[in-house]
Amino acid sequence: MAGKKLYTIGYEGATVAGFLDALKAAGVELLVDVRALASSRRPGFAKTALTANLGTIGVDYLHLRGLGTPADGRAAARAGRHDEMRRIFLEHMKEDVAQEELERLAGIVRGDRAVCLMCFEADPAHCHRSYVVAALAPLVRFDVEHLFARDEWDKD
Repeated sequence: MAGKKLYTIGYEGATVAGFLDALKAAGVELLVDVRALASSRRPGFAKTALTANLGTIGVDYLHLRGLGTPADGRAAARAGRHDEMRRIFLEHMKEDVAQEELERLAGIVRGDRAVCLMCFEADPAHCHRSYVVAALAPLVRFDVEHLFARDEWDKD
């Protein structure tokens, strides 16, 4: 479907309010969490709290942990070794669980809802969600738009 959008967002440096504002402004209806672990040291971004926060703006939540970065890839990303993280994640994407969840995500994106992929990193160029988007592209047509939390926009 030409013109269909798939959104992505990272919550690094964001407040919950700014994060929710960005989703609401884009008309997101389903947030797909592609973190391996749906926990966070940042208040409001762990699975239970995030689900409740999203509910306040009418956005549903789905966690697809199989599309998350394995522990060694997360460690590489934290250390700034982005090429290593990419290699680890792309190897992970060959696994059955990742392929099954990618197919599930493709079915969701083909639907009528506005979908946004979420992970931690604010910069999509340094986040595995860009690799998820690239793996999804051959399965379903969409344009990608990277969202940034409103408080991130206000820094300029």
